[in-house]
Amino acid sequence: MPTPSAPKEYWDYESLDIQWGKQDGYEVLRKVGRGKYSEVFEGFRVGSDERCVIKILKPVKKKIKREIKILQNLYGGPNIVKLLDIVRDDESKTPSLIFEHVNNTDFKVLYPALSDYDIRYYIFELLKVFV
Repeated sequence: MPTPSAPKEYWDYESLDIQWGKQDGYEVLRKVGRGKYSEVFEGFRVGSDERCVIKILKPVKKKIKREIKILQNLYGGPNIVKLLDIVRDDESKTPSLIFEHVNNTDFKVLYPALSDYDIRYYIFELLKVFV
């Protein structure tokens, strides 16, 4: 539920007019994960070799707009991965989100090694987004 003081543009994702970039500006290197509504790949920006992460979304329009709006609202906040571009394949119209590449450890490897203190630290870092 939106806060009463937030302007409609902040929370109204259904009215979001997406400015699509060109998908051919990015190349996929390897698959790094998947979720219910997407597959995630490591890639790079063509011409600059700048590494990035490419999240190819399944076509669930309402969820796509909501995710983009949330990412735009959180842009520049602490512990938020930067959304660099929003692209779509010209033929299939499949949307993708382009993020900055961040070095990390696979959660499945990291989680079993975390102490109670580590978990509290990461939860604290996540909560900073809402301050």
